[in-house]
Amino acid sequence: MRRLVVGGVTVLLGVLLYVPNAQSTGPALSNPRCRLDPPTPRKHLQFNLDANATRKVPQAIIIGVRKGGTRALLEMLNLHPGVVVAKSEVHFFDWDANYAKGLDWYRRQMPRSLPGQVTVEKTPGYFTSAQAPRRIHRMDSSTHLLLIVRDPAERVISDYTQVLYNRKERHKAYRPVEEFLVREGELNRRYKAIQRSLYDVHVANWLEVFPLQQIHVVDGDLLIADPFPELRRVENFLRLPPRIRPTNFYFNRTKGFYCLRSGGLRRCLDPSKGRPHPPVDRAALAQLCRYLRPHNANFFRMVGRTFRWCGGSEGSAFGDGGGEGGGRHYPSSSPVF
Repeated sequence: MRRLVVGGVTVLLGVLLYVPNAQSTGPALSNPRCRLDPPTPRKHLQFNLDANATRKVPQAIIIGVRKGGTRALLEMLNLHPGVVVAKSEVHFFDWDANYAKGLDWYRRQMPRSLPGQVTVEKTPGYFTSAQAPRRIHRMDSSTHLLLIVRDPAERVISDYTQVLYNRKERHKAYRPVEEFLVREGELNRRYKAIQRSLYDVHVANWLEVFPLQQIHVVDGDLLIADPFPELRRVENFLRLPPRIRPTNFYFNRTKGFYCLRSGGLRRCLDPSKGRPHPPVDRAALAQLCRYLRPHNANFFRMVGRTFRWCGGSEGSAFGDGGGEGGGRHYPSSSPVF
């Protein structure tokens, strides 16, 4: 009998915790008036107490770009009580072996969520995958897509930096980035890091399948400098009620970038994020920016938005002519990527 009483109290607590969400009738993406509580430490505890919590395929997917800030964007979105996130990259739509496991397997990789909550997954490899757009569309043609981009030249250096640190940690030999960027005096266009930064080439693949209205472009450089405005735009895109606040972010002077605050807890991203970039030869970077400039301009036209990148129309990190004077060495860290 005593056990029955304790069980009854447990059930009652579960009901009380969920009273604020009782009026939620569907995902926020289709129900913009969905009412949700402010962020609370009990957010994830709720999944164990509510019988309505289920695993659903994601209604929103962060598709890329690699080294563009996908992890930071996911963690920031997780501040919202109406969002649940997959903790690891699933690689369902870009890896044939995983895709062959079927949609039920993919669904089981998702967290449990309540009615009215939006499930979000992120795998930056999707953006450059030729198969991913059609596979996602086949799953759900109404899926909302989040594409976070940053200066593509700096993204190339971040891509190299990740490989560099991995090799250093395993005590393996490594080559300077200039040997990858330039071969026999010419830009090495076959370098995968450069190919991943041709945003126009890859977004064209997505626009063949999805309308632009279903793809929200997040400015990764602004997400570093001032996270809140970019997150508010994402909330609007996902039709979520505004719950993320400026107070959810604080600048960590020791680390040199913004960290997160929620429910009385503070945390920053993994130490592997924000690694300092090695200094890079100006001439090699100038070659890279000259090559990227027309691709950037084409990308701006395709998404209807411009950015202050080294080859962009609003200014160049290497001067108007893209020459060696006035350029950056890109030795800085990339805080949230």
